[in-house]
Amino acid sequence: MNNKHNTCGFSTRAIHHGYDPKDHHGALVPPIYLSATFAFPTVEYGAACFAGEASGHFYTRISNPTLALLESRMATLEGGEAAVAFSSGMGAIAATFWTLLRPGDEVIVSQTLYGCTFALLHHGIGEFGIKVRHVDLTDLAALQAALSPATRMIYCETPANPNLRLIDIAAVARLAHQQPNVTVVVDNTYCTPYLQRPLELGADVVVHSATKYLSGHGDITAGIAVSNQALAQRIRLQGLKDLTGAVMSPQDASLLMRGLKTLALRMDRHCSNAQALAEALQVHPAVESVIYPGLRSFPQYELATRQMKLPGGMIAFELKGGIETGRRFMNALQLFTRAVSLGDAESLAQHPASMTHSTYTPEQLAQHGISEGLVRLSVGLEDVADLLADVHQALAKCARASVRKAAMAPSAVR
Repeated sequence: MNNKHNTCGFSTRAIHHGYDPKDHHGALVPPIYLSATFAFPTVEYGAACFAGEASGHFYTRISNPTLALLESRMATLEGGEAAVAFSSGMGAIAATFWTLLRPGDEVIVSQTLYGCTFALLHHGIGEFGIKVRHVDLTDLAALQAALSPATRMIYCETPANPNLRLIDIAAVARLAHQQPNVTVVVDNTYCTPYLQRPLELGADVVVHSATKYLSGHGDITAGIAVSNQALAQRIRLQGLKDLTGAVMSPQDASLLMRGLKTLALRMDRHCSNAQALAEALQVHPAVESVIYPGLRSFPQYELATRQMKLPGGMIAFELKGGIETGRRFMNALQLFTRAVSLGDAESLAQHPASMTHSTYTPEQLAQHGISEGLVRLSVGLEDVADLLADVHQALAKCARASVRKAAMAPSAVR
């Protein structure tokens, strides 16, 4: 594969890495290889492919030319040696877990996780003799105390979904790697490699729901795992080929490469729009609290500025009046769409406790730092003035509803 763009900048590699039109009849856009299987010129070559001694394509569940180009681009953007493409983010996460963990192992995970990852750990991984331990990874002493000879993995999201809690990747990796056979896996979905580089900070594997910012258009589901060559090959041949079969289609790979071409431009706009909204929310009298890594009030602001290029496009906040006011706010939105997922061109609003994190019990929500009144915004690419206007009109409707409710309440004085 042509890698003459290895030393170029981020966007140049996202557009050009691994592809030269003159090798494909001048086609500017890489072709989509719609073939489940590939012919062998000889029996000996086919045997070499199956034995891993030759790098040719022989079955799309293992490799495909379109997927291979996408994987090479994701590897170079994350600063890894190799990547594996999956049909969803959960496919990438599940394949990584099933490849690297065995009965009797322990996996240490951060306190706050995406709801389906939480469910996979507790209703899947944890029921096959693998111990799952939630630890406050912002407390290195707690992590040190939790490490044991059985620990084989530390897994975290940073920023975490949905409360944007950060984990110091470099500090966690340094501590983890003092012990042999511990793999540090980081979900980099919220940031993308444009904003955060976990492998360069010491992580061993990076996973993504590429459905989100990497694609950016809300029209595919996809996942990615990036690591060194040996680990990626294990995840491909065990987690992908044998254990999950969660194969990305060539069509989706092509759409994902299209999304990568504008990733840097989109992330700049997501971040600038989110910063403006977070600052406006922070000073609004109806708002109880705002969680956004770009605010100086953010408890981990110093870590955010050190670990992330920009603070991202996600905001979490609570309104005075709690969950009922939050629901009224969401129902009053006109430009923001009430929908799960994130990273689309469209701005989205959702209620984590009843939607993406509904797999948590009320007790687990409280234990893992997800309040019932939390509202999550995925700030899109619209004109920021329009987004601000929508948020302000929704807050105004909430205020009028609260006044009406107070007026209708029976007087406490008789």
